[in-house]
Amino acid sequence: MTEGRRVLLTGAAGDLAGLLATALARREDVELVVGVDVRDPHPELAVDEFVRADVRNPLVGATLHAHRVDTVVHLSTASTPGPSGSRSLMKERNVIGAMQLFAACQNAPTVRRFVLKSSTAVYGSEHTDPVSFRETDLPRTPPRHGYAKDASEIEGYARSFARRRRDVDLTILRFANLLGGRIDSSFHALFSLPAVPTVLGFDPRLQFCHEEDAVAVLERAVAGAPPGIYNVAGEGVVYLSQAIRLAGRLPAPVPQPFVDAVASLVRRNRHVDLSPEQLRFLRFGRAVDITRLREEFGYEPRHTSRSAFEDFVRRRRIRGLVPHEEVERLEREVNAFLARQDQRRFLAGRSEGPTS
Repeated sequence: MTEGRRVLLTGAAGDLAGLLATALARREDVELVVGVDVRDPHPELAVDEFVRADVRNPLVGATLHAHRVDTVVHLSTASTPGPSGSRSLMKERNVIGAMQLFAACQNAPTVRRFVLKSSTAVYGSEHTDPVSFRETDLPRTPPRHGYAKDASEIEGYARSFARRRRDVDLTILRFANLLGGRIDSSFHALFSLPAVPTVLGFDPRLQFCHEEDAVAVLERAVAGAPPGIYNVAGEGVVYLSQAIRLAGRLPAPVPQPFVDAVASLVRRNRHVDLSPEQLRFLRFGRAVDITRLREEFGYEPRHTSRSAFEDFVRRRRIRGLVPHEEVERLEREVNAFLARQDQRRFLAGRSEGPTS
């Protein structure tokens, strides 16, 4: 009898890993699933063993050896710092953690497959972008900070690892923004606001990946789909203005000079992390080509970008316009903030005095 796959999942306490673990537990060709995370897992996490450890911990390497792991799925890259973290700490965990994980895998002779969850954020967001990015396209301006830069650096380390271990099949999955009823995302937080901040004069194209498609693609990658780099998204795009209407929300257009200040206000008072890269995304958007996913990887997404968003709105119960009083309160709050910013600019200009 052929031995089944022995899989290690990083970020096992996350929502996506939990869904993937459940899917893998149903497969007859998967013999063992080991979860690794620094956080406590959900009580119903479907793994054979859970190891509480950071991916930077040597315990991960020992786990690879002890369980003769042949397939590693790296899901623990964080896109936001979290309520108590900083961006520098997020970068350390993301990038240094990935480096340590690749080093552990390099020294584990049983590892034969590595699946990396990456992001379409590696392409950036610029007004000069192509209609849709192919996997071979490079960003016009390489990401300089935040999650996008982390993801780009991790992909670079992954390719270096694959060159050193040519016996390992490497699959890099660049997901569009994930949406669903069971996973949290930055878009869930954004559309939970009574009014959605937009950049005045911009209506970006958005692409989404439904959680069901994300799990199916990851499961297929573990099960032996052709290795390579693949964009993963639903067909088509949704304009931000359309998404706001579908969610029954109201737009809150912000003039470009005040975008950073308003984003800072929203971060502080609304618990939504609008990073500089996300603000660029809310100006220019992004779309990717999924031809390779269909023709080489062999997967046809079940959800379009629009149907993924509609299902997200329905299952998350984000529906109905917010009360008029709540919108008025938010408008007063933002207008007062912008007035203070205007006054500070005026006073700063006066203090500089006339130039000769």
